[in-house]
Amino acid sequence: MPSEIQHVELDIPIEVIWDFIRDENNWAPLVPGYIYHEKVNDRQITWEFKSDLGIMKKKVTLVIDIKEWDEPSRVSFELKRSNEKYLGEGYFEAKAINRNKTKLTGFLEINATGPMGSLANSLLKKAVQKWDEEVAAAISSKLEEFKRR
Repeated sequence: MPSEIQHVELDIPIEVIWDFIRDENNWAPLVPGYIYHEKVNDRQITWEFKSDLGIMKKKVTLVIDIKEWDEPSRVSFELKRSNEKYLGEGYFEAKAINRNKTKLTGFLEINATGPMGSLANSLLKKAVQKWDEEVAAAISSKLEEFKRR
């Protein structure tokens, strides 16, 4: 199963980070290939994006089920395709280092199944690392803007 973990320290108070995170409109568009998202309820978001794994390109619709929302320190979630049971899971953690500095950790694990599952998983291994790096950089940059508001 392809997985990736990212850590970043930001000179931003944990409260500012959670003000940003609590609204998916702030961060959902930062995912590579983003097309659209919709909040179904407090625990579920649908997300549509273009997936580009080299030889495999397609539009993907995911359902994100929030499993845990422990503000201001952790959100864990499960990913599903709209027509499948389980695709992956992940979490986002924030730890205050001091009053104005926070360590963020993001984790994502994906497991493609079906006839093309093993090929998809080998392609996803590199893609997940790239996505995580891009998302971490984009969120860090947006948080800096958000902090100045």
